[in-house]
Amino acid sequence: MEFSRFLPVLIGLLLGAWTMAAAWAVLAARARQNRAEHQLRSARRLGRMVEESPALPLLVRTDGRIEASPRLGQWLGLDGVPQYLSELDGNGKGLPADKLAELTEAVRRCQKTAAPFRMVATPHGSSRSLALRGHLADPQVSPGGAAMVWVFDFSDSETELTRLRDEAARARGDFHALVSLIEAAPMPMWFRRPDGELQLVNHAYVAAVGAESADAVVAKGTELIEAVDGIAPGHVARQAMEKGIPIERIVSTTIDGQRRALRVSDLPLGDDGVAGYAVDIEDLEEMSRSFRAFREAQRALLDQLSAGVAQFDAKRRLTFANQPFQRLFKLDGRILVDPPAFERLLDAARDAGRVPEVRDFPAWRREKAAWFSAGSTQEEPWALADGTHLRIVAQPVPDGGLLLIVEDRTEQLRLSAMRDTLLRTRTATFDSLFESIAVFAPDGRMQIWNRRFAADWGLENEFLDTHPHIEALLRKIASRLKRPVEAETVGNVVRAATLDRNQTGGRIALADGRMLEFAGVPLPDGNGLLAVLDITDSQKAEDALRESNAALIEADAIKTRFLANMSKELRTPLTSIGGFAEMLETGLGGDLSDAGKDYVVSIITASAQLGEHIDSLLDLSQSEAGLLPLKLEEIDPMPFVRTVVEERAGRLQKAGLTLDLQANGLMRPLVADRRRLARAIGHIVDNAIAASPRGARVLVHVSRRKSAAGEDVVRIVVQDKGAGLDSRSLARALDGMKVSADGKSVDRRQGLGLPLARQLVEAHGGSLRLASEPGKGTSAIIELP
Repeated sequence: MEFSRFLPVLIGLLLGAWTMAAAWAVLAARARQNRAEHQLRSARRLGRMVEESPALPLLVRTDGRIEASPRLGQWLGLDGVPQYLSELDGNGKGLPADKLAELTEAVRRCQKTAAPFRMVATPHGSSRSLALRGHLADPQVSPGGAAMVWVFDFSDSETELTRLRDEAARARGDFHALVSLIEAAPMPMWFRRPDGELQLVNHAYVAAVGAESADAVVAKGTELIEAVDGIAPGHVARQAMEKGIPIERIVSTTIDGQRRALRVSDLPLGDDGVAGYAVDIEDLEEMSRSFRAFREAQRALLDQLSAGVAQFDAKRRLTFANQPFQRLFKLDGRILVDPPAFERLLDAARDAGRVPEVRDFPAWRREKAAWFSAGSTQEEPWALADGTHLRIVAQPVPDGGLLLIVEDRTEQLRLSAMRDTLLRTRTATFDSLFESIAVFAPDGRMQIWNRRFAADWGLENEFLDTHPHIEALLRKIASRLKRPVEAETVGNVVRAATLDRNQTGGRIALADGRMLEFAGVPLPDGNGLLAVLDITDSQKAEDALRESNAALIEADAIKTRFLANMSKELRTPLTSIGGFAEMLETGLGGDLSDAGKDYVVSIITASAQLGEHIDSLLDLSQSEAGLLPLKLEEIDPMPFVRTVVEERAGRLQKAGLTLDLQANGLMRPLVADRRRLARAIGHIVDNAIAASPRGARVLVHVSRRKSAAGEDVVRIVVQDKGAGLDSRSLARALDGMKVSADGKSVDRRQGLGLPLARQLVEAHGGSLRLASEPGKGTSAIIELP
């Protein structure tokens, strides 16, 4: 019972204790929750701080797995953070293969030896620069020997460092370039301390003073410039530094044994010192002297020109005027002592009547004064009151002056007027010619033509006024030709005259039956002249004459054949007559009376003469026809001539003449036809017998001599003492012609002696000529090769 009484108390105590324990548990749990929340917030804050920090951690475990922030994947250009270190190189993203291999090796070495490492890498396709610093991870972070790699983004620092490096490299390069430029400068350059002593010189300075090195020049204080009026170069440099302004002067010094002019400049550089350089102006001075000499020579040359030349300076004052200018403008030779201005010169020229007459002279003068500011050359013709024509050319010069050129063109204009008159005269002459005339330029274009040219070719004036090309002209006239293809012949003649400079010609037939003859003649000016003449009537006459000539030739051939045949036909009965007469003479036909015997002798003599005439006629006809046959053999000249002369003994006796046969020198044999050559010499001797009076002497002289061509010939001279021949009769004697009795006409001689003799001698390659004077006889001279 007593336990029952304490049981509620005990239960109450138990419930209170449980309540207190529950309250404590709740309070403790709430405290732990607060601490956990605080720790979670701290972890989140720390994680965010790590995410926002410039360095990101990369935990690499011993099996190659990695833990890192997604931000690191963004730095590496990956879509996310891979599970393993080897996956940081992903198809053109992440780390380059060589850098990944280097990182893998460094991590492996760090995990095994706890050796820290550092490296730099740049992801694929990124300008981000990453610095990687690795060490062994703390066991509390990752037990088991993991490696902790901190990745820093130092792109901004790297860019700044790169820029500073570039600027430093550029500054060093500029400094070296400047030093090299100064050292390589062709002019001497130096630098002085504030006290005026040399501190630095370049190679050109060392070479100019002939020293061994720049240090030797500075150590000895060798000066390039000599002291002028007791003032040393260092003193001049100190004055430039004290005044703070550059000092420039021209001095002379000796360099390499030659006296040279230098332009020396001293440039103060604040408190650092004074820089200086010297420019060799000796060539410039020499050029200046040469320019002055050239100007004097140029002005002397301008004095020799026929055109007037005047030069004005930028102040518009006359600086030079040659003699023709002074003569054209009637200026006093002392004008260059006090050179006038341009306007004053125009006033003086007006007073002398050497400018055109204008209504407003001041305005005209101001217009000419504007030539000085003109941007181009001005040219004007001036017609003076005395008929003089001047050509004025005003050329502004770069220094603001003016070059005035005056040319007297009076004579040229007069010649031009004469030329125009000549051209009009030429045109009128061309138009009045019977020939068609056209002149073509070397490019084939027609320049000049006359009216007859258009009429002969049937061309329109409108077409010719276009000055057509030769090709267009040929196409135009082709349709008017009998054979259109022959138009190219005219073109060839024109091209030969203009381009080849050859004279050619031709004939062409038109479709209307006319015949034109044309010729191309090269002209001295390079053009070609085409002359065309209508030869229709003369062509018809020529054709008629040609037909007549052919008929005459045929008639002559018929005559030659007739003579040859008739001579042969006559020889046969003549031989029969002579033979029968000789038979009668010998008594075969019975005894004849004395009268019959005389008749027979006469018949035989007449037959022999007729036979000789027939042979002569046959030889002459064959010789004229070129058909004379020769039977050549060697003949001794003297016995041969003696035989021919002795055959004429009866005639000589009958005529009461004597014959004198002479020979001079040793005769060489002749190669000739004995019978025909004997006939030729016999005819000449017969002529001499016939021409000689009774009681006279006939001379036959045979000699050997040199001809005019230097050949060895046999000369036979037959000379008589007859009446002789005058010059007119002598000129026609060998052709069988003689002057008529009235002295106004020419008749055929009787007989064929001399013409046949000439033909036969020439057939042997020799010559026959006559020498005669009235009252002194005639000489026939035969020369045979």
